[in-house]
Amino acid sequence: MKRTTFLAALIAANVAAWAQTLNVSVGDVTYLFPAAQAGEMTFSDGTTLTIMGKSFTLADVTAMTVTADEVADNTVSVTYDGTSAKIRVAGNVAQYVEPETTGAHVYVKQTNTDDVDGDEITYSLSGSSTDGNFFLFGNYKATVELCGLSLTNASTTYSGAAIHIQNGKRAAISVKRDTENTLRDFSGGEQKGCIYAKGHLELKGQGSLNIYGNYKHGIKSGEYTTMKNCTINVLSAVGDGLNCAEYFIMESGTLNISGTGDDGLQCDIDGDATTGETIDHEDEDSGNIYIAGGTMGISVTANAAKCIKANGSVIVTNGTLTLNTSGSGMWDTDDLETKAAAAISSDANLTISGGSITASSTGSGGKGLKCDSVLTVTGGEIRVATSGGLYYNNGSTENTNYTGNTDNVSSNYYSSPKGIKAGLKTTSGNTTTYAGGIDIAGGTIVITTAGRNGEGLESKSYLNVTGGEIAVTAYDDAINAAQDITVSDGRVYARANNNDGLDSNGNLYVKGGLVYAIGASSPEVAIDANSEEQKKLYLTGGTLIAIGGLESGASLSQTCYSSSSWSKSTWYAMTFGSSTVAFKTPASGGTTLVVSAASTPTLKSGVTVADGTAVFDGMAYVDASVTGGSSVTLSQYTSSNTGGGGNNSRPGGR
Repeated sequence: MKRTTFLAALIAANVAAWAQTLNVSVGDVTYLFPAAQAGEMTFSDGTTLTIMGKSFTLADVTAMTVTADEVADNTVSVTYDGTSAKIRVAGNVAQYVEPETTGAHVYVKQTNTDDVDGDEITYSLSGSSTDGNFFLFGNYKATVELCGLSLTNASTTYSGAAIHIQNGKRAAISVKRDTENTLRDFSGGEQKGCIYAKGHLELKGQGSLNIYGNYKHGIKSGEYTTMKNCTINVLSAVGDGLNCAEYFIMESGTLNISGTGDDGLQCDIDGDATTGETIDHEDEDSGNIYIAGGTMGISVTANAAKCIKANGSVIVTNGTLTLNTSGSGMWDTDDLETKAAAAISSDANLTISGGSITASSTGSGGKGLKCDSVLTVTGGEIRVATSGGLYYNNGSTENTNYTGNTDNVSSNYYSSPKGIKAGLKTTSGNTTTYAGGIDIAGGTIVITTAGRNGEGLESKSYLNVTGGEIAVTAYDDAINAAQDITVSDGRVYARANNNDGLDSNGNLYVKGGLVYAIGASSPEVAIDANSEEQKKLYLTGGTLIAIGGLESGASLSQTCYSSSSWSKSTWYAMTFGSSTVAFKTPASGGTTLVVSAASTPTLKSGVTVADGTAVFDGMAYVDASVTGGSSVTLSQYTSSNTGGGGNNSRPGGR
């Protein structure tokens, strides 16, 4: 039997008269009911008070006050203070949340909010505690707003995570403007991250968040993760800095990751890889990472760790990325092969159409950019440098600076440092299959490799250049492909200090563009095709400068000219028609200098470059204005004038 009591009527009358707010406290939780919304308050059997759909057992109520506090609808605020936490719940959502506290450990169960205007609750967290956390349970979307929060979890009460959102729907972590927030999780327990969200996670806001992952990952979501505007600093993590499933999208903001025991940013195939749970989303991408803006700085030190690791594809359309790896290679006991570090590693495609990427790998066998399928570059600026040596490990013996001959060593036993590597080449018996490849149609690519066997740009399948600008200086082959290389347009600089400049294990076609290739001393050459298997270099157009000669048997539809000697570290100018290309010679290289252009060229050495457009990181100028210099005598060059052929049978390494 329900009845309106004198006490309820009196409270209602006073609240209405004052146009204020009724505060009902149950321990550390206070519910705030604005007078304009409170309506009729009822008792049931004299023991239960119900206000705005929220029922209270009077024996549990510790205080009831009327204040002038303003109440923001759809909000729950949690204020941490040392060993305790105070919770304030807006009256319009009071019936949908069930909070409880154990010291500064907060647990909130959220039920159906479909009837709430806005359909979402925002949980605002502030204050500090060295032994607390926030655990949200429910099946409805919510936002957790960080408002100057410093929170360390020192136990497994509710969860070892600092923030745990056990919610299969969308959860947003919003970092309030102009606030700095710091989260640390428990070093024990079974939590998957300092921040864990079961569903898909949005990282947003205009403040900053510092994260220390003391047990596993810094941030972990069971589904996809998006990020914009906010600054996220993962300062340490036992596992990955940020780990998610389905896909990751960065629209804007700043993401810094360092101090990890594994990868920086990793995106898995659908499902939570830590539990084996499979999440069925037929329309979702799988394992992809999209970077459309913002600033990303990732530095990893673990052996074979990746700054960015995608089980699907990596797509970069904008943004500024600075990526550094310093870990050595390692032996994979499951796959029985060596693995190496990489700034970007994609199990599928790598597509770059804009933005800026600066990548370095200093550890043994380290790589800059790597994908197992197709690398496509249509824009942006990419700078890659590797300095580590050749990594060797056969499962029992490790050498991080291997100098032995690899010709008869299984490729499973070593990892070569490489600038950019794409595609897969597999051999089974007498059958070889090729997958993926490289397509470059725009952008600027600058690569430097210093360690032994360090190739610059390598395709395990084909390599096509139809535009853009490439400048490679490498210890080993500067540019190498397991199948055909075709240059139709664009600008290509390929300097090898110990091998061929351009090296194709198939045919090599130069049809257009500007190619400046430098090979080491004989038997290496500037441009090498696989003549051992009846493949050829075909020159049909473009502008060519080759120091070190061309592969024997080349088909030269466009006339080539040569000089039997050249001066080191000297500026030359090649003029043809109304165009002039100025280029600087290296400090070492093969003997023969070969040039070719659409019309008969003239050549001068010792010139001074007065104007023009710098290309190849300053090693050449197009549309150049030059002064001074002395004329160089050129002779017509034929394929029999070659400086020798490269060793195409040498394995490229992992």
